[in-house]
Amino acid sequence: MLSLQYIREHPAEVRDALARRHAEVPLEDILELDAHWRMTLQTAESLRSQRNEASKQMSGMKDRASAEFERLRAEMRDVGDQIKEIEADVSELETRRNSLLDQLPNIPNPDVPDGEDEGGNQVSRTWGEPRSMPFQPKPHWELGESLGIIDFERGQKLSGSRFYVLRSAGAKLQRALITWMLDVHVQNHGYTEVYLPFMVRGECLYGAGQLPKFADNLYRDIEEDLWMVPTAEVPITNLYRDEILSPDAVPIYHVAYTPCFRREKMSAGKDVRGIKRGHQFDKVEMYKFVKPDTSGAELQKLLDDAEDILRLLDLPYRVVELCTGDLGFSAAQTYDLEVWAPGCDEWLEVSSCSNCSDFQSRRANIRYRPEHGARPEYLHTLNGSGLALPRVMIAIMESYQQEDGSIIIPDILKPYMAGIEVIR
Repeated sequence: MLSLQYIREHPAEVRDALARRHAEVPLEDILELDAHWRMTLQTAESLRSQRNEASKQMSGMKDRASAEFERLRAEMRDVGDQIKEIEADVSELETRRNSLLDQLPNIPNPDVPDGEDEGGNQVSRTWGEPRSMPFQPKPHWELGESLGIIDFERGQKLSGSRFYVLRSAGAKLQRALITWMLDVHVQNHGYTEVYLPFMVRGECLYGAGQLPKFADNLYRDIEEDLWMVPTAEVPITNLYRDEILSPDAVPIYHVAYTPCFRREKMSAGKDVRGIKRGHQFDKVEMYKFVKPDTSGAELQKLLDDAEDILRLLDLPYRVVELCTGDLGFSAAQTYDLEVWAPGCDEWLEVSSCSNCSDFQSRRANIRYRPEHGARPEYLHTLNGSGLALPRVMIAIMESYQQEDGSIIIPDILKPYMAGIEVIR
């Protein structure tokens, strides 16, 4: 969430920053409710002071049966009733204000390009060249079915549309990718692996910025009030919720594998073929807890760690900087990685690397001490896919396909494939 104190002291700056997102936000209502809340709180405090003074005066009176004593006692009963009513008003105003405050997205970094929607995103750079194929490349759904490694029919029989079954070498390839990516991030990039619950409490989703805004896109067990994770970002954010970390503990780098569960709401006829979009998918997630003055450099390193996976797989990709109108709710700055899929003939997003500044740490109340004995401060959080499947699977299948319909396993993955070098 945004700092309420900062909003009070810099309303024009906040107003301008949020306007860059081209989103309707209740900032003016928050400012009005906050002013009313503070005025009402002052009234309550004034009445409490009045009651305290009268109480002192009454305690010094020797004649407890005097008319003056009875008058003061009657007045204090009235003041007490007023205080109760005003305290109820204070609580209601605070609840309404905070509910609206939860709807405000993060403020974009100043150097994020302006734009209304994804059309304003900017390609920062590209890496590699799409492979030249002397034949018409097939899309992954044709390759997967012909090789018997993707079963769409039985996936739909089990769970409905947007589900599928990976078989044999297809299942092994996905498992190999997950294990290999975790190994690269731990051994080469310095992350500490964590294995997380795949269901979390509601406050975890609030802390990560998923609730209340995205409740309709999440899966929930109502009876136990547990939510299936939409991304490992959610449980990792909350590992240190309500904690004050020591100066020596920061920075913290974590990496985790989880399945991800989301209600994919798409236009009819859009992306209906293949495994590009589904209600369940696997992802390896990178996450950082860092000091505020380092988060800009940490974002660039996080992005390079994600790019390294694509470089090692020798998959052409491009880096796209998101404009203000396309930023995620919690993000102050984001870069997407898009990999080329020749069979689909399109760029597919496989990673989104974001600096969330102190937005999530405020919601989850995660602080650190800059030095021993110093006053706690909110740290900065960053997250990035490292990478998301199944789109990496799509890119490998379509980029490494052969004219006979077989798929060559990338060299870097062969040690993880138990001797399989070609899927035939």
